[in-house]
Amino acid sequence: MTPEVLMELAREAMGRAYAPYSKFQVGAALLGESGRVYVGCNVENAAYGPTCCAERTAFFSAVAQGERRFQALAVLGGMGGVVSRPAAPCGVCRQVMAEFCPPDFPIYMGGPDGQIEKHTLSE
Repeated sequence: MTPEVLMELAREAMGRAYAPYSKFQVGAALLGESGRVYVGCNVENAAYGPTCCAERTAFFSAVAQGERRFQALAVLGGMGGVVSRPAAPCGVCRQVMAEFCPPDFPIYMGGPDGQIEKHTLSE
């Protein structure tokens, strides 16, 4: 699966984000070793602590469905769903990734005008 296809799935997931407080919508698409894709969006909560990022939503969904090995992650986010710059996973999401992914795990971050930056978990 190409980074472009993963990014499009992340864009669709971003449209389902529940972000009434920050207004920053995020979508993620996680490619499992099986070839299956798991999507996630951020789900905010007024208490903040119960909030879950898109990346963790995708990982937790995959793990709940039996997937434990992953090939790549695409993430896209922006205020009101408008992407103005690449959105990197937060530290908590990176820690979750470190539980399941090697240091060279590819993370694709979407930017404006369809740009895609590739980074690794170790970066």
